[in-house]
Amino acid sequence: MRARAILLLCLAILFALTPLMLPSFDGYDPEDFPVRVLRPSVQPAGYAFSIWLLIYAGLILHAGYGLLQRADDPVWDRARLPLMVAMVMGTTWVALAEDQPVAATVTILIMLVAALTAVLRSGRVDRLWLMPPVALLAGWVTAAAGAASGVTLAGLGWLSDTASAVVCILAVLLLAVAMQLRLGRVPEYGAAVVWALVGIVVANWGLNAPVAWLALAGAGVMLGAAVWAWRKG
Repeated sequence: MRARAILLLCLAILFALTPLMLPSFDGYDPEDFPVRVLRPSVQPAGYAFSIWLLIYAGLILHAGYGLLQRADDPVWDRARLPLMVAMVMGTTWVALAEDQPVAATVTILIMLVAALTAVLRSGRVDRLWLMPPVALLAGWVTAAAGAASGVTLAGLGWLSDTASAVVCILAVLLLAVAMQLRLGRVPEYGAAVVWALVGIVVANWGLNAPVAWLALAGAGVMLGAAVWAWRKG
């Protein structure tokens, strides 16, 4: 267990350094797709990605506390392996995203499965240190995987820009609401999804009304699901 705790901390630090690999990255390059979509509607406004700073800090604190205080705790150890897989996939995504968007999208979908597994394996003990950082990561990756899929579907010409945004927002919402209801009193998961949906509203307001209104409605539904889960928790 201690070896996994040490490795998790090392990976959390490495994961937090991955933005240095692509300091100017602002989304998939439209030139890498058969169909050029200069402003994908499914992509949140740029400010929304600042949530990564909180996620990185939370994961490092999570791993550090786990190593120092819970290295041999089986409750903590259950989530370590899938969380490590998620961070490895996240680092791989950064390496692929600049010029291999389809491979990057497959990678982030694998990351999503790993992150959801990690949050489902996280216990309710150590309420401040164990669940929240993992749930925040899982919530944001839920939305990010949907955004990456939407950009890819439109870029490959399989759906129009608006249609891909609508399909992926609905898919994210379906998965996120189901996860939130299962997790119960874990508002960090839903908060990350709401943050992403509001970012889509901001990016599309006055430019793509159907996507903006759908994302706004989705944020309301997600917020309602989080409140319901908390009251039932």
